[in-house]
Amino acid sequence: MPRKTKSAKPQAPKLPKGEAEQVRIRREVGHDFALRDDAFGRKRLAAGTSEASRVYEVSNDGFTSTGGIVRVRTIDPLIGITSLSRQQREAGLRYRGDFRCSQQADVKPMRWTERIDGGRHGGGIADSVLDAGRAHAAATRALGHWEVAAVVRQVCCAEGSIKGVAEQTGEGRDVVTKLLKVGLDLLAVHYGMMMGRR
Repeated sequence: MPRKTKSAKPQAPKLPKGEAEQVRIRREVGHDFALRDDAFGRKRLAAGTSEASRVYEVSNDGFTSTGGIVRVRTIDPLIGITSLSRQQREAGLRYRGDFRCSQQADVKPMRWTERIDGGRHGGGIADSVLDAGRAHAAATRALGHWEVAAVVRQVCCAEGSIKGVAEQTGEGRDVVTKLLKVGLDLLAVHYGMMMGRR
């Protein structure tokens, strides 16, 4: 009597060790924005993205649950600082967005026939760029103290690291981080993001 052969389920190929560890660390620290589900329902790094190419390193034999410190290489400081709240992160990203938009005034060559008396007939800076500049200036005024504003500008607009800003200012990293958090809270209040804070 012939034996029946069971149709074998397709087996999921094993994740590369490095990728499996990166997925585990990202899930532990809550940085799952660079992960996606594959055909087998497993979490994988979203290949081809700059977020997935970053390397997370953990001290203490690689376990955050036993007090390991996570270091993220080449990452946006607003994302890499895990102690920031969602509102703080969103306020920093919005501040950065206004800054970048205000810096994108395209310089277009003028035709000889265009007006040069200051009228905005067919030329000049786009209203969206001017609006972003005004929004950025208002948010900078909301930061209040110059030290807070300087740290927020370095981290949000110039994408400087906490370590780099601390070295420039001569302050400790914890002081710079505290100034950044104060500034991001002020921005969140300015943007009206603190209403539903829990």
